[in-house]
Amino acid sequence: MERDTFIVTNTSQLATAAERDIEGAQGPLRLIPDGALAARDGRIVWVGPRAAMPGQLADGGEVLDAGGRLVIPGFVDAHTHPIFAGLRAEEFCARALGQSYQELLARGDAGIMSTVNATRAATEDELLALATLRAAAFLRHGTTTIEAKTGYGLSPEAEEKSLRVLERLRERTPLNIVPTYLGAHLVPTEYRQDPEAYVRLLLDEMLPMAAGRVEFCDVFCDQGAFTVEQSRRILRRALDLGMPPRLHADELADVGAAVLAAELGAASADHLVYVEDRGMEAMARAGTVATLLPGTTFSLASDHYAPARRMVEHGLTLALATDCNPGTCYTENMAMVISLAVLKLKLTPEEALHAATMGGAYSLRRQREIGSLEEGKRCDLVVLDARTYHEIPYHFGVNLAHTTVVNGRVVYQAGPGNQR
Repeated sequence: MERDTFIVTNTSQLATAAERDIEGAQGPLRLIPDGALAARDGRIVWVGPRAAMPGQLADGGEVLDAGGRLVIPGFVDAHTHPIFAGLRAEEFCARALGQSYQELLARGDAGIMSTVNATRAATEDELLALATLRAAAFLRHGTTTIEAKTGYGLSPEAEEKSLRVLERLRERTPLNIVPTYLGAHLVPTEYRQDPEAYVRLLLDEMLPMAAGRVEFCDVFCDQGAFTVEQSRRILRRALDLGMPPRLHADELADVGAAVLAAELGAASADHLVYVEDRGMEAMARAGTVATLLPGTTFSLASDHYAPARRMVEHGLTLALATDCNPGTCYTENMAMVISLAVLKLKLTPEEALHAATMGGAYSLRRQREIGSLEEGKRCDLVVLDARTYHEIPYHFGVNLAHTTVVNGRVVYQAGPGNQR
């Protein structure tokens, strides 16, 4: 038996989320009771009922005994902001007492700009140390892939610093990181009287600096941020430089950002709290994924959640993500996001789990590599302290992850005191 064979066995359920038939798999999640899998050199080579595992696989290799627990694909968190300094706990409390997010955005020293100021002041090593802690927290909560944005620098020098932090972070953590450039997060305070000058800076200097170093380019296209016309120019320039678009879209109002995302063939449009049918229809035709962030709506103390059921009716592919950031959703817990998706977005548990795994993979255009447990894909998975997938939304606000596996290697395992 080859030394690099890795086996997972003794599961209560193996929720594969596979897109093709697997022996013994049932229902929309291709669920296998008492399922097992084998991987070699980090790639899955067999999935099925434990009793059907071929003898040549079962007889050797490293074995992970799931202890009768639920096993699912590693969470794919397709929208995060992990490169920042400073916290905004007081702002959170102010919002909870009634101050609006738009009011904070309009101030030059609060909202996103508060984090920008702290991030600009931090050294590269300080930012790297903070980001490394956050990467470990994602793994500890069962997330194996994140999309990670810059966007708290908003100057050539500070965004360059954030890019270097992302590059160094990818070298020091087993967490799979998909980098995105978000120099167009907000018009910084020093350009507030001349936003067009900042757009020109992005087009002429900042986007070329990011080219070849990230996989996507994002723009916050919304009320109080960048207009549709500005976003179109920025993202077309990014496309010319080899950076496919993503958008923060229609979170605060329907400004036509979802329609723009479809026009540009964006991989994903995110938030979509106020998107209307025209935007959903355009995205469905274009194949743009709708990445929903219910944790942000929850953290903003709002009752207006994205119209997820209408999106399903329009045939959109849905992803779920944490939007982990210091201002509007400070969490690395994708299981909690699934709870909110079931309770507030009215997704079924099956839809929510699919969106948190395969949906995220589609959002990142990695659906052939990650997001499900099937032959040929990376062996990225999480063992949860649960017996059925229904417990993920049900047992909310806690860390259910018992063991996290990335590329066929255990990278996190809870101690006895962390088990329920």
